[in-house]
Amino acid sequence: MRKLYQDIIINSEVGKTQLAVLIDPDKADVNRIGKFIEQINQTVATHIFVGGSETNGISIDDLVLEIKDHTELPVILFPGNANQISKYADGILFLSLISGRNADYLIDMQVKAVDQLYNTELEVIPTGYLLIESGNITSVERVSQTKPISRENISLIKDTAKAGEYLGMKLIYLEAGSGALSPINKEIITAVKEFMDLPLIVGGGIKSKEAFDQAIEAGANMVVIGNAFENDPLFYEYLLKPNFKFSSK
Repeated sequence: MRKLYQDIIINSEVGKTQLAVLIDPDKADVNRIGKFIEQINQTVATHIFVGGSETNGISIDDLVLEIKDHTELPVILFPGNANQISKYADGILFLSLISGRNADYLIDMQVKAVDQLYNTELEVIPTGYLLIESGNITSVERVSQTKPISRENISLIKDTAKAGEYLGMKLIYLEAGSGALSPINKEIITAVKEFMDLPLIVGGGIKSKEAFDQAIEAGANMVVIGNAFENDPLFYEYLLKPNFKFSSK
């Protein structure tokens, strides 16, 4: 069985850049996903995340199985609700939206997921999830009915992340949201990273080499991108294994 969290810890300690590519079931075509995965395999991606804020009748099982047919990378669920669980994945970020106060996303969805998770071999990784204001209303905000934390309120962001650590979370995830106008800025990332002792994941709005590098340099242990490199050949070229030169400090 994979030791996903242990690998994240080790990679973080040695300063290895970790990149997760997020596949949204609502936007993925199972019949064409193989080609996209082949592109990912050519990059320095270390993980594939599967999930989104909504699912409109998409079979998570079918999608995960098709992805695993085309890659050896670990496939980790990034669920927006209790319906986005597949026993065929390798693990799951057991998310609690600690930046909001909607009990459905703090604990209720997690309770509903227990019956499904208990009988799987998925590695469950408790993750404190913080939505940070990014300039527009994202799908996470709309679906969860929670407001993001203002990017100007760095003190509250730090304290919320640290509270997640005190509660026993194993990862902290700073999220600007799908369709974010701006990614999480370096001041926030650095402040949070210096205030806690957990691996830090940063995602949302990262669509260029510059944004990617900024997140890593500021202290992110893992960066999450969507299909941004499909729309930016230069970004994709930068992420290719033979070309990639950057590593975290």
